[in-house]
Amino acid sequence: MNSRFTIPALIIFSSVFIMQSCDDENELGENETKISRYNEDESHNAGQNCMDCHFQGGSGEGWFNIAGTVYDSLKAAVYPNATIRFYTGPAGTGSLKYTVEVDALGNFFTTEDIDFGDELFTSVEGTTEQFMISPVSMGECNSCHGTSVERIWAK
Repeated sequence: MNSRFTIPALIIFSSVFIMQSCDDENELGENETKISRYNEDESHNAGQNCMDCHFQGGSGEGWFNIAGTVYDSLKAAVYPNATIRFYTGPAGTGSLKYTVEVDALGNFFTTEDIDFGDELFTSVEGTTEQFMISPVSMGECNSCHGTSVERIWAK
């Protein structure tokens, strides 16, 4: 075998592999911005814990700080184009800190920096706004919802 051809081939293969494994980083090694939007349909894996893949060094594109899935009131089908809000006080009191749009496939996510502070209180709005009673200190919504507590749902 001619080593003159194997070394360049190895360099090319290694470069392609390294570039593909860093999809979630830009050329400066920073997190790519990924934010769900109404009517978009590029998300996937509804109901699964998004942060199992979407973390620094993970296989998913972008390092999510908030992510989850919204279902209809029967908790059977996804609920598209809802809105998730994060407040500093319970039941919509205090200040509105963050708003995240739910896409056409029922998923919501953001790579934006989120300051949970002591804790935040969430709501989901379809045609009406419903409030989560307990505060949250992390954004891995599907790590609890759909596993140890009921799915996030809107009506």
